[in-house]
Amino acid sequence: MLRLLHSIFGTHGEGPYPNSLVKAAIERAVDCTDPWLRGVSGYRKKLRPAVICSIDFVVSFVNRLPPSLPLSLSGYGDDRLMKKFFISREELRTILAGDRSLADFVDHAGEGCRSVYALLGMEKQERRGFGAALSGDIVLHDVPQVTVSFEGHRFLDPASDEGENRRQLMRRAFDHLLSLALRRLTSLKSERTDLERWRALLQAKSSLFERVGMGFGECPGDSVACEEQLGQIEAQLQALGGDDRILEVYLEAVSDVLGHPEEYLLGRRETIMVDSMGIRHEEPGEDVAELPLLMVYTAAGRSMVVLPVVLSCAEVRDLKR
Repeated sequence: MLRLLHSIFGTHGEGPYPNSLVKAAIERAVDCTDPWLRGVSGYRKKLRPAVICSIDFVVSFVNRLPPSLPLSLSGYGDDRLMKKFFISREELRTILAGDRSLADFVDHAGEGCRSVYALLGMEKQERRGFGAALSGDIVLHDVPQVTVSFEGHRFLDPASDEGENRRQLMRRAFDHLLSLALRRLTSLKSERTDLERWRALLQAKSSLFERVGMGFGECPGDSVACEEQLGQIEAQLQALGGDDRILEVYLEAVSDVLGHPEEYLLGRRETIMVDSMGIRHEEPGEDVAELPLLMVYTAAGRSMVVLPVVLSCAEVRDLKR
């Protein structure tokens, strides 16, 4: 399956894709969400447009990434951009030495590996506080400030060449969409299960009313209310999909997610201005530099700064010794 998806994402262009490969992507979508969806007549035909839409999206999304930038300990002092993302050479050393993905890659790459390409992911943190600032020759105190820092550094999908790294990122983005489709199904199934349990309780209560009549605490209105609640639950279950078409409803939910990937994964370029201390500014200045960022936002409300980088295998390997 991964080999087939590798072929899809190896095209580095948007459709048309070979039918056999689109079929493989459809089967992966079903396997990763609900294999019972194969019980829907024509499920491949129904899923095909949405799956192709997602493939087109992730290919375009990854292909818009900028070229990989060199990242190394030796070049840290001269790289103004990297000095914003890592507060010191020692922090960079610690992160490189402790990253499990890089370590696993160089362990299996062999001595012939010269470069490792990966996507550097970071969390941007902004903290508000007060500090000193200059206004002409006057030092102002207790000035509101926003300090920008980057944390949670991790290297995604390391590979020996840039093209392979990009293909792996495409698969990652596609699988991310599948995970969201699965989450949608899980929510629908949970809601349906809760309604069915409540319906069973009300049906048992209604049956009891019919068999033994009113007890000490009940009144005729209780039976009427019970029937009304049952009617409401039946209506909700029908809205979620009756027993005769529940799998079609689930298939439509998967198709909806895969058919609108732009609603679940957003990439946006941003530029902020920070000084050498990481303090954010609204206008450029002598010690203020523009910091271009590529932000990725997910449907879960998470965001991450991403940056394609290329490192020396030898340097990463030496850090482990």
